Amino acid sequence: MEMSQMRFFLEVARSEHITKSAEKLHISQPSLTQAIHRLEDDLGVPLFTQKGRNIVITEYGKFLKEKLEPIIDEIDGIPYQLQRMAKAGNETIHINVLAVSMLVTSAIIAYKQKKKGINFQLLQNPNYETYDIEVSTKTIHQNLPEHSLHKKSFCCSEKIYLAVPNNEKYENKTSISLTEVIEEGFISLFGSKQFRLVCDRICRHIGFRPNIIFESDNPTAVINMIGSNMGVGFYPEFSWGKIKSNHVKLLEITDAPFVRDIVVTINMNKVNNEYLIDFYEFLTKYISDKRA
Repeated sequence: MEMSQMRFFLEVARSEHITKSAEKLHISQPSLTQAIHRLEDDLGVPLFTQKGRNIVITEYGKFLKEKLEPIIDEIDGIPYQLQRMAKAGNETIHINVLAVSMLVTSAIIAYKQKKKGINFQLLQNPNYETYDIEVSTKTIHQNLPEHSLHKKSFCCSEKIYLAVPNNEKYENKTSISLTEVIEEGFISLFGSKQFRLVCDRICRHIGFRPNIIFESDNPTAVINMIGSNMGVGFYPEFSWGKIKSNHVKLLEITDAPFVRDIVVTINMNKVNNEYLIDFYEFLTKYISDKRA
């Protein structure tokens, strides 16, 4: 059955009146009559029967009407459903957070206070390619993602300090060489974390191998361990926030430029990128303001 045949049949089945149905369908009465006859011939059963000057739906027609109505209703609802999907898709921003997750989370909270209708889905997958925004980190000598019509990147640099216990050993220091802590245990994020990978890469470059004695996926745990005189560790300039503990201090590392790049990449692949661009601009400004 063709879609037009189904619609013609349902209209006649509801009205049981060819002339009125033809007017409502904006076709001629003979054309509608021929369409119904062709459908009956295709199906091999009578759908209507003549009763005086009027027509009456048959049992076959009633059966067909019962089966077709939910199908046509479902089909007619598809455009609305697609529009709702597109609207929901445009108002949901998928962020692949590979670095500075605390900073991204605080940015989302601040943004949601002014744009309550926007939703976010966060994931951490280095192989995920269909993100709207990706936040990652690299050492400063690595290449950044290439710009294109649908993709562009923001980048800012961040110093990496050595976090040490605020005790007599370090009380008069503002900077330090890693050779001075070669015997110290290092408190670190897990090796799969991008901040850890950046620190490891810089250490290899200068020939230093930190003695990792404790690993965590939580920056707060790292700082608490250092503040408890358990060891030392690397700490980013602003993306983990200010250290609130008086038991930890930050020292500048003198061996090499301990710096990383924070990279925010936008992938403009939505039907409407208005909300996506707005959040991208908010996020990049938020990061810049935290760095200032």
